[in-house]
Amino acid sequence: MHTQYVEQHEVAYRVAGSRVSLGSLVYAFWDGKSPETIAQPFPTLTLEQVYGAIAFYLGHRTEIDAYLQQSVSVTMQPNGKRLVTQILCSIRRWLRHGARCGQCRHERPFSS
Repeated sequence: MHTQYVEQHEVAYRVAGSRVSLGSLVYAFWDGKSPETIAQPFPTLTLEQVYGAIAFYLGHRTEIDAYLQQSVSVTMQPNGKRLVTQILCSIRRWLRHGARCGQCRHERPFSS
């Protein structure tokens, strides 16, 4: 049995069946967090999905690293620095405290 853990939607990689970006998990993985810790702020994801997404990243590292680098460079256009700061701050807030945290000093770039 083969399960697909990551899907590409237009230009974005997401955990299959969710709106969680692969980048959110990869950044936490780069930060040395365990899959169990990474899964905590994402209640819609199972631990299996987190492990599967990390395995996908490790199997496609060159491609995903290039995608993440391109994503950052696109937002680094004029006035893009603030957006990058907001995105990184949002990701860090979710990883550290979950959605209920209001400790971030920047506006939420993706508020619904």
